Amino acid sequence: MAHIIVVGNEKGGAGKSTVSMHVATALARCGLRVGVLDLDLRQQTLGRYLSNRAEYIAKAGLDLPSPVFLPLPEVDETSLQPGEHVSDLRLSRAVAQLETDCDFILIDCPGSHTRLSQVAHSLADTLITPLNDSFVDFDLLAHVDAEGEQITSPSVYSEMVWNARQLRAQAGLKPIDWVVVRNRMGAQAMVNKEKMQRVIEKLARRIGFRTASGFNERVIFRELFPRGLTLLDLRDTGVKGLNISNIAARQELRDLIKSLDLPGVKLNF
Repeated sequence: MAHIIVVGNEKGGAGKSTVSMHVATALARCGLRVGVLDLDLRQQTLGRYLSNRAEYIAKAGLDLPSPVFLPLPEVDETSLQPGEHVSDLRLSRAVAQLETDCDFILIDCPGSHTRLSQVAHSLADTLITPLNDSFVDFDLLAHVDAEGEQITSPSVYSEMVWNARQLRAQAGLKPIDWVVVRNRMGAQAMVNKEKMQRVIEKLARRIGFRTASGFNERVIFRELFPRGLTLLDLRDTGVKGLNISNIAARQELRDLIKSLDLPGVKLNF
């Protein structure tokens, strides 16, 4: 069966779609078959990203390794049986359609609490939670005291992941490998950054997740979206002499894929 990766965080602006696109494309470049679902039915950032990619590849005549994007199938609500929910059926049918031909299915969740997102989390073999280096974002995981040093209680998103873990345990499925990815970190060693490091380590031990480093804030990510490209595509599109920032970003992606420790993945980039 396909290994399901869910990218989730109930807050916008954490870089979920950027992480999703780069992880999915990196796996495709490793020769793996990757299917992608975008559960943000309104904004569809990842869906748009992949649509831009398909258009650019066709126009430029390139052959770039790419994941397969599948829109959620429509369901006739009049055909629902008692107790069935339309969101559950749309997601389960999409997963069933992809898993027969895919090594990995990556599901990008919206930056809000929805039924689709909740169900997707219970399907996750690996859960990636991008987190900006900010106590505003951290508040979704846990509440802290006024000094930002002590955790007072888990917060809404952690509770949802806990519920997803309980559902998987009841179904006899293996536990979720939860990886919190510190994203958009500043290069300087500031007091806030050090506090975040300490409190994340405390929470990781308390509720059971691993941590990994994501991407620093870079202009290149905003520039790649209209063409649907990733950092790994630049040389294939004729870009020569990558600058230091682009090389560093590629290394960040390599480090992230290694940290995820996904089954059967052998890096070749």
